[in-house]
Amino acid sequence: MCHAQRVGHIGRMRAVICEELGSVVVRETDPPVPGPGQVLVNVEAAGVNYVDALFVHGRYQIKPPLPFVPGSEVAGTLPTGERVLAMCGLGGFASQVAVPAESAVPIPDELDFPRAATFTQSYCTALYALRDRAALRRGETLLVLGAGGGVGLAAIQVATALGARVLAVASTPEKREAARLAGAETTLSSDDDIKTAAREWSENGVDVVYDPVGGALAEPALRALRDRGRYAVIGFASGTIPSLPLNQVLLRNRSIVGVDWGAWSGTHRREQRRLLEELLSMVAKGDLDPVSPRTEPLASAAQVIDDLLNRRVVGKVALVP
Repeated sequence: MCHAQRVGHIGRMRAVICEELGSVVVRETDPPVPGPGQVLVNVEAAGVNYVDALFVHGRYQIKPPLPFVPGSEVAGTLPTGERVLAMCGLGGFASQVAVPAESAVPIPDELDFPRAATFTQSYCTALYALRDRAALRRGETLLVLGAGGGVGLAAIQVATALGARVLAVASTPEKREAARLAGAETTLSSDDDIKTAAREWSENGVDVVYDPVGGALAEPALRALRDRGRYAVIGFASGTIPSLPLNQVLLRNRSIVGVDWGAWSGTHRREQRRLLEELLSMVAKGDLDPVSPRTEPLASAAQVIDDLLNRRVVGKVALVP
């Protein structure tokens, strides 16, 4: 976590502050002072993720003491002028944030600040889940649920870069179009018969399911898997943790794979750094082209958080101090 330290009046900065659970306000506050081994990032953009909304509403397993500045993902400049991105846990929705020096990773010229600020969590989750946990291979088929959100769009792009074919499921025409532009071969509505449509598209079932949604779509997606298919559990954006019929796992030798990239990255820092650098190299080579997020001022943080919780966001959103 990145915790701001209070200092004397050496200049002020603007920050989004959660003073009581369920709401945020924008205030001027003292800037953070980097501690030993830390660097100061002048924030040009801060990505807004579902986990940030959970923090604000007290629904995440880690509950920081009030008040706190949410925001886990930023991009900006160091005092030297170097362009970097960083994961910081907390403190990102502000003009400045202090982060461990090893967390500040140089970004290629191909990434502007808003895209860099919305890159790490979604794309690292996708590559870790698809390649390292679900063993997605070239020529295989992937069913992506929640495909119009930032996590889903990243999964589509990463899967396509790995040589897989993608069937995307999203709730609105706008989200389905975003999924198509990201590389999905075919799209479905959340109201469609996902099991039947996926089996017809993939000729007897998809190889991998990527599920950041949970809820009612989980069981038909599980039933859409072929023999030895892998179901990657990413999260529960629907708000409902599904109960799955395990006979459907047993009878066709399917696997359910848990994906907690956040916990893994915190305990495998060197491997995570390599994963991120590999993804940034893919961007530099043109293998990945992250979607530009919607940008909003800090004053819109409350509305953006509400939009995320209610799944109204197409792609990603970045706050620009």
